[in-house]
Amino acid sequence: MCGICAVFNYHGDAEQYRHRVLEMSKCVRHRGPDWSGCIVSGQHIIAHERLAIVGVESGAQPLTNEDGTIILSVNGEIYNHLALRQQLKRKDIAFKTQSDCEVIIYLYEEMGLDMVSLLDGMFSFVLVDTRKQRVIAARDPIGITTLYRGHHSAHPETLYFASEMKAIHEECDTLESFPPGHVFDSLTGQLTRYYRPVWWDAAQVPTTPADLTAIRTCLEAAVRKRLMSEVPYGVLLSGGLDSSLIASIAVREAEKLREQARKEDGADAVDLKGLTGFPKLHSFSVGLENSPDLVAAREVAKFLGTAHHEFTFTLQEGHDAIAEVIYHLETYDVTTVRASTPMYLLSRKIKSLGVKMVLSGEGSDEIFGGYLYFHKAPTPADFHAETVQRVKNLHTADCLRANKSTMAWGLEARVPFLDRDFLDTCMTVDPNDKLILPDRAEKYILRKAFDCPEKPYLPAHILWRQKEQFSDGVGYSWIDSLHDQAEALVSDEAFAQREARWPDDTPKTKEAYWYRDLFEKRFPGQATANTVVRWIPRADWGCPEDPSGRAQAVHTAAYDKPTA
Repeated sequence: MCGICAVFNYHGDAEQYRHRVLEMSKCVRHRGPDWSGCIVSGQHIIAHERLAIVGVESGAQPLTNEDGTIILSVNGEIYNHLALRQQLKRKDIAFKTQSDCEVIIYLYEEMGLDMVSLLDGMFSFVLVDTRKQRVIAARDPIGITTLYRGHHSAHPETLYFASEMKAIHEECDTLESFPPGHVFDSLTGQLTRYYRPVWWDAAQVPTTPADLTAIRTCLEAAVRKRLMSEVPYGVLLSGGLDSSLIASIAVREAEKLREQARKEDGADAVDLKGLTGFPKLHSFSVGLENSPDLVAAREVAKFLGTAHHEFTFTLQEGHDAIAEVIYHLETYDVTTVRASTPMYLLSRKIKSLGVKMVLSGEGSDEIFGGYLYFHKAPTPADFHAETVQRVKNLHTADCLRANKSTMAWGLEARVPFLDRDFLDTCMTVDPNDKLILPDRAEKYILRKAFDCPEKPYLPAHILWRQKEQFSDGVGYSWIDSLHDQAEALVSDEAFAQREARWPDDTPKTKEAYWYRDLFEKRFPGQATANTVVRWIPRADWGCPEDPSGRAQAVHTAAYDKPTA
């Protein structure tokens, strides 16, 4: 992934404004520390901060077509880029790079906006067509990558886009998180939803029985395509079901790809046809000393034979990082901050080892109803509707955490569970097969799909281990310590005035007050707070406060923008 920053139809002196945009782009340089690029064309400036993972030697951005009339800046990965190149009608295109993103330019020339639905990957991009004085912006279907847009009321025709709000918030008095699965066209001024899978309407309850073989093979394919890399990669390993499955599949698929390359080339080196890596897959875990995740991850790593790296942090180190975590996350949501802090600390350690990309296990609990409160779902239809709602809102919490906690240190996280084909396979399963029952654990069909005694993917007790919240798994004292720290930092007098200070989305606890205060110090004003979408528990299912993180979005329209 990378960092993008673009201004369309700016006002003022070109050279002065270029310098200003370069300063704005520096705010997201942590996302792309490998190289910087900037193109000015007329009244448009497109900047890019690059993290080089595919097309390392030739993929600098912004990218342009042959005559420079189309300019493109992308954050993300397009996994099917080679197939898309073959699908182009023009066969005489002289591609300038090996980048997986360059094909977007020529798809746009042939198909216009329709090309976005063909992209298989995680991406946000801004494309400027100088011939039509047109800007196109889009974000991947689930919102794995991040993108913000804004404008200032004094010049509403000037549009700002950036991977993170911090790059543009000083220029804009109106800001929003660009909705996933949408494309924006300046010619019409419309946001249009291009992602409409068959499971999108939660009222349409599927009746297809679970196909365990399809679930297994589809997830294996999702992991395999995400091993597209020219730099060393690894896996995040908590020892829970989701990350352990991804690690197990990655070990198998990486070896298959190496073996295939050896047969084709007769090679025995580690670097084979771009499959750059280490002799062993490296795995990484984090936690307080002797935390549940560290113990479980250690066992999984030994079983899989990964080169395992175990990092511990102290409560003080966690507390010291909170302010910077909130700065990078650009949210004050309590559960997201809690879970992101260990991931933020771990990402710094991983990057120091020379690793640029990791696989991660986000999305499984939303797809399969893995949070324990799902056992109180009144009906299968309610169960299904809740999984749909949670997947739609992943961009407000777990995807945001995985993206920004890692990219704070120039580390890219890829999430196989959110593969489009895997979503289509699993979100169309009869919810009766997903229900949590007295004799059936949460995520039963996922566990059963990988329960292969003849060649086990995982030890049986790991495969069937009950879910831990990430912020619990790193150590049960972590959340208690945050409560205590907030109690010490926020006075009763200040807390009593919280509604006067923040009448909208008023903090309910001192911990929430602490995070909101830190957020406001870095991002003052209501425009920035408006970009934050938080989650609250489903009280109608009888859940205790904050039982599993988040159960339902406060702003349920965060994803479903009006469609042209």
